Amino acid sequence: MNRTTGMVHEDGLPGHESELEPKPNWQPRYPGSGRLKGKVAIVTGADSGIGRAVAALFAREGADVVIAYLCEHDDAEETARIVREEGSRALTLAGDLGDEAICRNLVEAAIAEFGQIDILVNNAGEQHPDEDIRHITEKQLRRTFQTNIFSMFFLTQAALPHLREGSAIINCTSVTMYKGSKQLLDYSSTKGAITAFTRSLSENLIEKGIRVNAVAPGPIWTPLNPSGGAPPEKVAHFGEDTPMGRPGQPNEVAPCFLFLACEDSSYMSGQVLHPNGGIIVGS
Repeated sequence: MNRTTGMVHEDGLPGHESELEPKPNWQPRYPGSGRLKGKVAIVTGADSGIGRAVAALFAREGADVVIAYLCEHDDAEETARIVREEGSRALTLAGDLGDEAICRNLVEAAIAEFGQIDILVNNAGEQHPDEDIRHITEKQLRRTFQTNIFSMFFLTQAALPHLREGSAIINCTSVTMYKGSKQLLDYSSTKGAITAFTRSLSENLIEKGIRVNAVAPGPIWTPLNPSGGAPPEKVAHFGEDTPMGRPGQPNEVAPCFLFLACEDSSYMSGQVLHPNGGIIVGS
C-alpha cells in the first residue's frame, strides 16, 4: 500500500538511488533467523541507502516495515517490493518529517495498517556542504535541523503512546559528530544533537523498558553523497581517507540496526555503534 502524508517537493535531496552509479549494496548477506518475527518497524529514509538496507534486513528477519520517505516514489516502491519479496508486509508513506503533523499522520497510518509499532528507526537526514560558515543561510540551517533532529523529536512523540516494554528506538548519528567536518558544520551539529538526544531519551525511557541506541556510520555510499552538493572530484575519492581505504556499503551498516532492534542487545541502551571503516573515535 502507498500513501502520501503531505505535499512534498523534489529539492535534490536525498536523491534517487535508481540514478546512482555504481549502485549501493543493500542486499542482506546472510539468511534470516526470525529475530524480528511479529514485529512492526518504522524506518525513515527507507527509500534508499542505509534505510533501504535496514528495511530489507528487518524484513528478512520477519518484521513488517513502514517505509517513510520524502518524495522519491520510485525508490520507495522498489524498497517495498524488496520487503514483500522477503515475505513481509510493506507500507510506503511519503512526507516531510520535519513537519510535526506529518509525523503524527505517519504513525496513525502505521497503526491503522498494522495495529502496532515495535521498532522506530530514525534514519532520514540531509546535508549541505559549505566551505565557509558565512555561506550557511538561515533557511538552510533551519532546514537541516528540522530534517535531522526535529523529525526525531516529532516522530518519537507520536510513536511513544504505541511503544511498549521491549520496544526499541534506533537513531542514525554520524562519525562527523565525533571527529567533526569542516565542510558540514550544520550537519555535524545536528549529529551531535542526535547523540545527546539518544543518550537523554534512553535515560527518560529506560524505566518503561524501551531501549534507545544509535548508529554512527562513517562514509557510506548512498544517494545522499553525490546529491548533497559535494563536487564530483570529491565524490570520486569518497571514503578513501578511512583506514580501510574505501567507503562502506549500506548492507555493512544495516546489521548494527538489526542488533540494536532485537533481543541480542537486550542489555544495551544509550549506546552508539560505529561502522566507519576503522576510524577510531570516542564512544
